[in-house]
Amino acid sequence: MKAYIFPGQGAQFTGMGLDLYEKSPLAQELFEKANDILGFSITDVMFEGTAEELKETKVTQPAIFLHSVILAKVLGDDFKPEMVAGHSLGELSALVANGVLSFEDGLTLVSKRALAMQKACEIQKSTMAAVLGLEDKVVEDTCAEIDGVVVAANYNCPGQLVISGEVEAVEKACEVLTEKGARRALVLPVGGAFHSPMMEPAREELAKAIEETTFSEPTCPVYQNVTASAVTNPEEIKKNLMKQLTAPVKWTQCIQAMIADGGTEFIEVGPGKVLQGLMRKIDRSVTASGASIEA
Repeated sequence: MKAYIFPGQGAQFTGMGLDLYEKSPLAQELFEKANDILGFSITDVMFEGTAEELKETKVTQPAIFLHSVILAKVLGDDFKPEMVAGHSLGELSALVANGVLSFEDGLTLVSKRALAMQKACEIQKSTMAAVLGLEDKVVEDTCAEIDGVVVAANYNCPGQLVISGEVEAVEKACEVLTEKGARRALVLPVGGAFHSPMMEPAREELAKAIEETTFSEPTCPVYQNVTASAVTNPEEIKKNLMKQLTAPVKWTQCIQAMIADGGTEFIEVGPGKVLQGLMRKIDRSVTASGASIEA
């Protein structure tokens, strides 16, 4: 079975999407529509902006979403997913790609999500850290022992788990995890504790927007971050999406579930190759490649 996977924040690069814009009239139309919806020229930043400008929250998330979704639409009849999943932000790209959300509603939710997360980051100093080379349970148990807020946030692949929480608690967890044999425990250059209880204000704000948005029947199952299982009921998809900002991204578990359900060919749709790299660490028995359009 063919599975399409959509990347999250961190996959952006300068010049992203320009090739799509230049090769496809449909892409041009959708990018221009995005500029109107967002109220600023995101194409200027994507095509010509600096890496620093692309890092702005209000730009990063919509830029990655647009690159992914427009590429899927430009693929046309070549895009025939039998299952989809997206890493964090990428889940919204996946939901547009499999018909649950319209392009316009998806982009509006992404924009609201980015701004809500930015606001939550400003309430209290918080951060994330990547932990390499330890069993998940060791990391989970260590987080539970630390004073303050620190939780497992992204299960990226076996031996790579991202933790998230208050700055001091994350730094302390990194010290303890290093003592316990982590190959690396490195604080990441991010502005907040994504996928942790500290995103509760953002979750509440986004939940209201999700509640007011129409969710349709999907063309194929979506494997959601919160449950790591196949979901086709629009109301269930909606509820899981509402929980996503404060819950961990169970990416390893999502991919394993997709493989168990018959996924054999995984295609990353969007900027970069991050998910293809993780696929190789999760299960080398399936193929992983990137979607592209012909010149």
